[in-house]
Amino acid sequence: MARLIEGLRALSDEELVGRLAEARQESFNLRFQHATGRLESFSRLGELRKEIARINTLLREREIEAAEEMEKSRG
Repeated sequence: MARLIEGLRALSDEELVGRLAEARQESFNLRFQHATGRLESFSRLGELRKEIARINTLLREREIEAAEEMEKSRG
């Protein structure tokens, strides 16, 4: 898991937003398959939820860091 987070931390904000959109789309597709009874791998849904949460956490951390830097630069 640490490698996954390190890999995500290495990505730029734009790349993270792209990964987030892809993960959300895949999650939607898997939920749709689950509703229609065609889903084979239920564990992938949980993995995607965690990945989405990790990406959102990293984006929020960066947002907070940027706000703190703005405060420091203002004086």
